[in-house]
Amino acid sequence: MEGFSLVDIYSTKGIEYLIAAVFFFGFLALQRYILTAAPGREKSEGAPAGLPTWFRVPEGYGFHQGHTWMKTDLLSPNRERLVKVGLDDFAQKLIGKVEAIDLPAVGSRLAQGEKGWSLMVDSVAIPMLSPVNGEVVAVNQEVLRSPEVLGRDPYGAGWLLKVKSDRLAADTRNLLSGKVAKAWMETSLENLLPTRHEALGPVMQDGGLPLEGIARVLGGDEWADLAKAHLLTDGE
Repeated sequence: MEGFSLVDIYSTKGIEYLIAAVFFFGFLALQRYILTAAPGREKSEGAPAGLPTWFRVPEGYGFHQGHTWMKTDLLSPNRERLVKVGLDDFAQKLIGKVEAIDLPAVGSRLAQGEKGWSLMVDSVAIPMLSPVNGEVVAVNQEVLRSPEVLGRDPYGAGWLLKVKSDRLAADTRNLLSGKVAKAWMETSLENLLPTRHEALGPVMQDGGLPLEGIARVLGGDEWADLAKAHLLTDGE
């Protein structure tokens, strides 16, 4: 068209992209302000600034992006390196009360990034990914008898398996820890919130997300699909 050039088109598109970027990052800033400045919220002991206090991210653990963890345990009697594995605080709050746990038997082989076990929630199986490769050498019988331990202490008494790892160094390189893990956990929350905007009112009215069952609040009838998507097992 006369009087209109490609330069004009690119200039217009650039302005549109800039407006979209400003809107997007402004939304994230407002969302973070609401989360961190909501009345009545208290910072938990040792929680870093900006990290949602309802998610515990302890030091000394390696976190898989499927929201499972690994921690080096004591050596076995044969001087073999053992690790404990379990699910993180984000996962247990995401899915809510666990009715039962389906753990692999002693002697089973695990592969990092592949299905390791399943949690039963409202008669729905929610699979989770193993954070390590190796052979299962012990199963936490206490958590099988009382799955509610997961909610109280997912990093301690709520461990699920002990694994003899045959490639611990390589596995560890694929896990998150320290400040990176903390930033990732915060991002996991930000990725959850936009899924159901209409649910944010009831969720946020008390100054934060519910302590358990976040997927059900945000996902409604599709809560299991939402949970699996964030645990990276929606293809299982």
